Amino acid sequence: MPPTAEESHPTAHHAPAAHDLSVTTASADDWLQVARWAADEEWNPGRDDTGCFHPTDPAGFFLGRLAGRPVSAVSVVNYSDAYAFLGYYLVHPDHRGRGLGLGTWRAAVPHAGARTVGLDAVPAQQATYRRAGFTAAHETLRYGGRPAGAGTLPPDVVAVTGAHLDAVAAYDRRCFPADRRDFVARWLTAPGHTARAHLRDGEITGYGVIRPAHTGHRIGPLFADTPQAAEALFDALTATVDPADEVFLDIPEPRRAAHALATGRGLTPRSHTVRMYTGPVPPAAHELTFGVTSLELG
Repeated sequence: MPPTAEESHPTAHHAPAAHDLSVTTASADDWLQVARWAADEEWNPGRDDTGCFHPTDPAGFFLGRLAGRPVSAVSVVNYSDAYAFLGYYLVHPDHRGRGLGLGTWRAAVPHAGARTVGLDAVPAQQATYRRAGFTAAHETLRYGGRPAGAGTLPPDVVAVTGAHLDAVAAYDRRCFPADRRDFVARWLTAPGHTARAHLRDGEITGYGVIRPAHTGHRIGPLFADTPQAAEALFDALTATVDPADEVFLDIPEPRRAAHALATGRGLTPRSHTVRMYTGPVPPAAHELTFGVTSLELG
């Protein structure tokens, strides 16, 4: 799920104040603790998301500590000279209501420099982000459920192998506002991740990944030229997991064909967020998006 401002929380008068907060960059091992916090908040991160995302910008993950103990976090991942994405804005429940989230934010956001910054906000915090210079672009709906199979799997979907990496990375660049080839290479091959590509005349016309999450599985990204290609990929991906497991997919609100795909396969809306930006978004073929990669990291 998305970045969220710290919530009000009653604390004792002798509790450490925000000026005692130390904010430093977080290692991948540090970030595993943040991922556990996100799971406790029922954001349902993928089980190996940290291992895939942290190397993208190791200097973009920030951890706040009081007396050496982790209490707050935020990520500001720079994908290019023009685009960054903010997520994992969290304060541990035992330490909310003291300004620790704001202190962490102020230490981390300058990492983005003059880049446009994107984030997915919980609706209750939309006004907070507006005051910080973000503008709403659209809502994103999270769908979940046990997908109804479509019967025979399509022959035009293949398992992604190393031979497909360059073509898949090039396709991903059409759909995402920055080149993230190295991330894509990790994402396709991470433990438990299953990747499929849709082909037409030997050319990639879509790809998708399904991965184990703390609850069930998450699909993301799901990019495709046509609704038919997206349906074929969805069916091929969900056929690889236990039918008893729930599957989750995050769909931008303007993508009506993607919503039709989710509901047609038996998924139902579970929650929604608001995609917001600080400035112009680098161009991407958003019409090819049937499911985003991650609400936390873009």
